[in-house]
Order: sequence, then C-alpha cells, then structure tokens
Amino acid sequence: MMNENTTPKSLHCSLTAALTGSACQMLADASGLPKSRIKVAMSKGAVWLTREGAKERRIRKAKFMLNAGDRVQLFYDPKILALTPPEPHCLEETREYSVWFKPPWLFSQGTRYGDHCSLLHLAEKQMQHMKFRLIHRLDREASGLILLAHSSNAARLLSQLFQENKIEKNYFAEVWGNPQLPEEGQQLTGSLDGKKACTEILTAYPGESATSSILNIRLHSGRLHQIRRHLADWGHPILGDSKYGRSLLKEKHSTLRLCAWRLSFLSPFDSKEHCYQIPADLSPSFFASILDMKKDAEPPK
Repeated sequence: MMNENTTPKSLHCSLTAALTGSACQMLADASGLPKSRIKVAMSKGAVWLTREGAKERRIRKAKFMLNAGDRVQLFYDPKILALTPPEPHCLEETREYSVWFKPPWLFSQGTRYGDHCSLLHLAEKQMQHMKFRLIHRLDREASGLILLAHSSNAARLLSQLFQENKIEKNYFAEVWGNPQLPEEGQQLTGSLDGKKACTEILTAYPGESATSSILNIRLHSGRLHQIRRHLADWGHPILGDSKYGRSLLKEKHSTLRLCAWRLSFLSPFDSKEHCYQIPADLSPSFFASILDMKKDAEPPK
C-alpha cells in the first residue's frame, strides 16, 4: 500500500466481487492506492461498474456497495485527475436543447479515465435538473459552440440534421501563410480516412501578424480533425496545431487558433430558422475585430 505522499503512476485495475462489500475498499485493496485517492477517482468519473442485466456505468459515491458478481474497473491517471477544467457557458436554453460555449482545453465528453473535465458533465452540474445528450463534438484544444439535446427524441432529430448537413457550422481559424482565394471561395475536398470530406473556405482576413491569415470556414462534413487536416494538407496549418502543422509552423502558440463561432439551422421543433453566434465577451481575441467588422457591415433592422 502506497502512502498519501507517494506519486502514483497511471493504472487500470479490474476486479469481480466475490462478496458484498464497499467498492472503494475493494479497489484500494486490489490497486494498492490509498482510499482517499480512490474516492477522488470515483468522484471524477474514473470508476466503472458492470452489473448483470444493466448497462455499464460510472459510480461516484465512495459508499457504493458491490454485490457478489459485480465487476468494477478503475482507470487511474493522476495527471488527468489533477486537471482543473475551465467553465463552459450556457448561451441559450430551449425546451428541447441548449447552446453552450466550450472553452479550449475542455473535453466535449468524458473518457474511461474520468469526466470531470468534460462539457457534458459540467453542464449537468450547472443544471442539475437536466440530463443532456451530446450530438456533436469539438476538439479539446478548440473552442466554440456546441448543441446539447435535452431528450432522446431531440437528440435523434438534431443528429439527423447534422447527418444531412442541414446545420450550417462556421469556424474561424488563424493559419500560417497568406492563401489567395478565388472570388467564390475555395473547397478542400481531400478524402480523410477513406471517406469523403468537404471544408469550404468562405473568406480570408489579415491575421494578427504579416505571416498569418484568418479564414472563415464552413464545415460540410465531420471527419476526425477535418479542418486541421485539410488546412495542413493545403499548406496552411492552423496556428497552435502541433499535431498537424509541426513541419510548417514558424511560431509557437499555446492555444489552437480554431473556434466554432456560428451555428444556424431550421429547427425541427418550431419550423423557424435559428442562428447562434459567440458573444463578444467570449470571442477569442484572434478574430474579435472581424466580428466587429461584420456587425458594422450589417444593415439596420
């Protein structure tokens, strides 16, 4: 058994209960971790229960009792458990869904190693009366708007809109270089992971330096890291993207300069067009001036 001051390494501990007993105590005995560390891991969503006839789920309470035959798993990573998540913001709440701003470095959903740094979990903590369904995602490093459904039916209808490309998703990305766009914009259509993908560059603006540009992008499909991969393949990787732009980037940035700034769609719930945009006080600094320009260019209502 390690003491409280020992720095543990990540581990995966799995056991099947032979008798009724405390999940916390059994995991402490099996893993060698102090009970205090097991309690923290449980509270942060790193312990999973498989019980006959029921769906696998997280268990969070240290006093949870296992039945004989229950399987419990601990996915322990001290680096993940030590993270302090940034707070998301609810921008709009309707009966069927809500619109949230996800700051950078917040996961969209949890992993086996915990969910305390996920939008889904933090949204449910903020609105304890609500059970949310995640219907689309943003990279952890990116920021922007995410829709959360409030019921299985709402999740089904909104997911269908995403699948049919009926939700317009706009992103701002600050990229390395100064791409010259045709008047009608540019479409990047390289297949990703053997599947068709389309990233449309609508307009380009001057970046924060002479060697960068800010692109207004519409996403037409949702492949893994699609915008980041397409832009890197095009020769204009996103600033702050150490994964896909490492060989071309000349400057280091601590944050990925990618933000989902706008969502619009015809609602299946009220048959009206809805448009959501990041408010000025939450806009990343790299494109705040562009939003001011667009606002000034809009005709008075």
